[in-house]
Amino acid sequence: MHYTSDVEAAKALQSKIQTIKSAIGQVIVGQHDVVDKLLISILCNGHSLLVGVPGLAKTLLVKTVADVLDLSFKRIQFTPDLMPSDITGAEILDENRQFRFVKGPVFANIILADEINRTPPKTQSALLEAMQERSVTAGGQLYQLPLPFFVLATQNPIEQEGTYPLPEAQLDRFMFMISLDYPAFAEEVSIVRNTTGASTPTLSKSMDATEIRFFQELIRRVPVPDNVLEYAVSLVHKTRPANTLAPAISKQFIAYGAGPRASQYLILGAKCHALLHGKYSPDIEDVQAMAHSVLRHRIVRNYKAEADGVTQDNLIQQLL
Repeated sequence: MHYTSDVEAAKALQSKIQTIKSAIGQVIVGQHDVVDKLLISILCNGHSLLVGVPGLAKTLLVKTVADVLDLSFKRIQFTPDLMPSDITGAEILDENRQFRFVKGPVFANIILADEINRTPPKTQSALLEAMQERSVTAGGQLYQLPLPFFVLATQNPIEQEGTYPLPEAQLDRFMFMISLDYPAFAEEVSIVRNTTGASTPTLSKSMDATEIRFFQELIRRVPVPDNVLEYAVSLVHKTRPANTLAPAISKQFIAYGAGPRASQYLILGAKCHALLHGKYSPDIEDVQAMAHSVLRHRIVRNYKAEADGVTQDNLIQQLL
């Protein structure tokens, strides 16, 4: 990848993302916004939490993305009896009576944490170090994870029996919480036609690990005007009920607001969103396009909001 300038690299990124989206579209019908957000989080080196009812192809989407990006992929099915060592790996005594570390499934580029809220917090938190530091500590030794490294987790919003809500510290590690909705009528007809026939699409590899890391660095080099930076930070400040900038709606319905990670992810996401839409610097619209996905899992509603049926998305919409 030898581009003469960042502008040329940005144009190459745009065309590559179009190729990737059309490849994913061979398997996943519709869900354009979800695919966009997933690709933005990968290009920003962030993790995503996909929330939707069963059968909306959350797992298939993550698997397809890993295939198209030519990245190593491991799926971890989270269950109530899963142990932290089942994720990170464990030390075993080998035939020479020496302790040897056997790597767990977390040692891959893309980890699908399937139904992450089905396992107790002790096991959920086994992912914390991996998500933040891109490393695993076992037996006092530090093991680096392969880069790029992403956790794409899925969660089912309706069935609360036998689930453990994710701790706030873990939720804050996710760049985006992406909501999946039911497909439209025409899309569902298309899904049923595609999935009940005999043909299976062959996916072409459209990007690899080296290119992803190159484009991640490119996105970080995108300049951001001061007014956009200040807009993102003030938006996050408005979610904090004790803050002087907080409007009445925040004081009325929010128990805890978003932390500084939200501001960082709003700006990173806006940089990527701008590049993918042919702009070389983000504006306020780019920040607004990221707001729901970045903020919805970082706002903790109070009892009044729950009683009145005010959702996080309602609050974010009013703050915008």
